[in-house]
Amino acid sequence: MPSPAVDEHIYIVTYDIGEPRRWRRLFKLMNGYGEWLQLSVFQCRLTRRRLVELNAAINEVINHNQDHVLILDLGSVDRVELRVLSLGKSYAPVARDPIIV
Repeated sequence: MPSPAVDEHIYIVTYDIGEPRRWRRLFKLMNGYGEWLQLSVFQCRLTRRRLVELNAAINEVINHNQDHVLILDLGSVDRVELRVLSLGKSYAPVARDPIIV
């Protein structure tokens, strides 16, 4: 059985939402899926299943005629070669912390 990390990819999710109430709803939703990088930009570490869940949840929040969401797949967490130019504050990929149950 492959390790969970093998199935995980790093995604950058960025959005342009036309109405403040929908923007807040999407911001709150994204906090449950990733790490906030800056206004309307999140970095997420997701399995395929979580990506499908996120897509469905986003579709429930946005207005498809007014809003725009981009989900960029940076690749598998085991093989991501960071090619990020970050000016100002430092940038670091989302780390997977151990979960104690």
